[in-house]
Amino acid sequence: MAAARSALLRYLRVRAVPALLPAAAPSVGVLFRLLRRGFSEEARGTFLDKSDVTDRVITVVKNFQKVDPAKVTPNAHFQNDLGLDSLDTVEVVMALEEEFGFEIPDNEADKINSINLAVDFIASHPQAK
Repeated sequence: MAAARSALLRYLRVRAVPALLPAAAPSVGVLFRLLRRGFSEEARGTFLDKSDVTDRVITVVKNFQKVDPAKVTPNAHFQNDLGLDSLDTVEVVMALEEEFGFEIPDNEADKINSINLAVDFIASHPQAK
């Protein structure tokens, strides 16, 4: 194994230069800290204001062609209050995905059956824009 490694390293002409490694280490450490900080801030994300999310969700639902805009309230249930069937609910969720710029996983989308649930899910999602 060692012979194969040596032959491969000679073939590739890879050399480690010990004199460069200590000098490069501080700048590499700084770079990694900056990258880690950037990714951690992105991972935490920023959450949207719940009242803004509510307004946008209500607007999307009111603009859905099968909905009577007068019946849309923050507490409206898609099927019971707005008369939407399951396919209509899927279309509303797809419109919400487009509005907020992220994909809602199917298992979560199945749970969203009212404006309140949509607002709660979107307001707590770090990818919502």
